[in-house]
Amino acid sequence: MNEENKINYYAIIPATVRYDKSLKANEKLLYGEITALSNKNGYCYAQNRYFANLYNVSIETVSRWLSHLQQLGFIQMEVKRNENKEVIARYIYIVDIPSHQKNQYPSPQKYQEGIDENVKDNNINLNIDEDELFTLLINNSFKISEEFYGILERLELLYNEQILVHMKQDKIQMVKDIIYILYDLYNGNFNNLLLKANRETLINLYLLSLEHNPDDLLNYYKRTIINKYTNNSTRS
Repeated sequence: MNEENKINYYAIIPATVRYDKSLKANEKLLYGEITALSNKNGYCYAQNRYFANLYNVSIETVSRWLSHLQQLGFIQMEVKRNENKEVIARYIYIVDIPSHQKNQYPSPQKYQEGIDENVKDNNINLNIDEDELFTLLINNSFKISEEFYGILERLELLYNEQILVHMKQDKIQMVKDIIYILYDLYNGNFNNLLLKANRETLINLYLLSLEHNPDDLLNYYKRTIINKYTNNSTRS
């Protein structure tokens, strides 16, 4: 790994990593370094020795850090072997949502019982598609209100082309879907729900909606968000 590779890329440490109390400070720095090295190809192929020299620690220490990051679901490591079962390469991928947070919410089936009661006549009807909306946001278009930009900034859902370069296509599609539904809620009768929403919950609800495999993912996801925060509001 040469010096040019190190200085050309930036590191990203999202809030889910920064504020995870189970992670050590150096593990968070290592995560950031992996995002930097993943910028070009979408994955990091640096070996433990590189990180050990970078942080002046042992290879074994780096191995423990990586194992912990993978155990919590922040990264995914893939080892490739040749026909003799010898390791020829290792790839480290960034995972957007830590696995230990995916089980914080009940399954979409449980939400379904209350969805029809809490939400009616709420099919999406925007005069803009999600790709166009995403493009406008990336380019900081004045066509989108500053208030909505502020909502996305609070939820850490504002992206630029530099960040999108190293994101996998399925993750970009997830972000597009989430933003599109938030925009629909913002322009509808559920704007107040956005004040209660947080990034982790929105992403987890999206993943759970995918698992449920509904015929209309976007509308199902929207109804699930409304049901989630309407129920919370009722309980309080």
